[in-house]
Amino acid sequence: MTTVAWFHCFAGIAGDMALGACLDAGAPLDEVVAILKRLPVTGWGLEAELVMRGGLAGTKAHVKAKPDGITRTYGHIAGILEEARLPERVGERAQRVFRLLAETEGRLHRRPTAQVHFHEVGGIDAIVDIVGTCAALETLGVDEVTASTVRVGTGMVRASHGMLPNPSPAVVDLLKEAPVVGLDVNVELTTPTGAALLAGLCSSYGPLPQMRLLTSGFGAGTRELAALPNLVQIAVGDATSSVAQSGAGRAGSAWPPTEAGTGGVGPSGEAMAGQPLALLEANLDDISGEVVAHAVDALLGAGALDAWTAHVTMKKGRPGIVLSALAHLPDGPRLRDLIGHETGTLGVRVTVVDRWPFARQPDEVEVEGLPVRI
Repeated sequence: MTTVAWFHCFAGIAGDMALGACLDAGAPLDEVVAILKRLPVTGWGLEAELVMRGGLAGTKAHVKAKPDGITRTYGHIAGILEEARLPERVGERAQRVFRLLAETEGRLHRRPTAQVHFHEVGGIDAIVDIVGTCAALETLGVDEVTASTVRVGTGMVRASHGMLPNPSPAVVDLLKEAPVVGLDVNVELTTPTGAALLAGLCSSYGPLPQMRLLTSGFGAGTRELAALPNLVQIAVGDATSSVAQSGAGRAGSAWPPTEAGTGGVGPSGEAMAGQPLALLEANLDDISGEVVAHAVDALLGAGALDAWTAHVTMKKGRPGIVLSALAHLPDGPRLRDLIGHETGTLGVRVTVVDRWPFARQPDEVEVEGLPVRI
């Protein structure tokens, strides 16, 4: 079975709201904090408070952190996550969220991704919100994340750069290809952190997917709203692999194809669901080896799980190369466009495949008095 989480963003979403929803749905606070303590940052605490918003009960995640005055770059954040030795899926998800944030900020401010400076999002509280949400999803055993149509506000909001339109440019960029609707509410319903969590974690958008519901919860925002409850809901349940994969992708787009991986068959004949991934491929016969090598490096740098080439004979006996990349479903459209940009190919094909990663356990040994990771 595949465990699916669905965020109902009827009042938008923020980082603390997503974390609060997971805690309200049963993610153990002590286990989430234990994972967060692996981060090489200090001076923070996480508390969960039961609150009411618009007559509905929810959990407010409070990150207690003193401003440290550090403006962190994306490279700094990526190093912190790598040094933390987080559980594999927690680390992958958190890295993907921050990478998308960095790419968005780079586009908006015309800076290379590695040199992007995070202001609000680089604070300790935002780091705890993002990594904490990824950790909470892991404690709930969530394999796939989906979300409803995302609501945003209107008017203007204040940020480190000054006054910005609402929704902010970062939110608009992060939610491209997602279904979004604006409300005539002069409040930042969806924050860049919340939008980045959706962009980095969601494989699809739409109504509540078919599942056997296991648990649900509400995460509360800071203020009370007159127009609607300031909450985001999460629903967690079990779905078959075919249900989890059908329609997975950005709503309103053709991503990815409806054909899912064939999966495997267990000893008793039952279907075995693996981790759904996107396999992207392009046939190339008109570019140099240097360009192909650069494309492979660019794909890996942009978050592909793996990228490789194979030499083939194409039509009319021409020698050619098949460029392949393996990626998480939410990264598929972005890497598809990257292949087109780097190679000039006339098209990219995609297949949803199943992967069964084998269990592994990081450890540490001492070699000549020095610690070595294994």
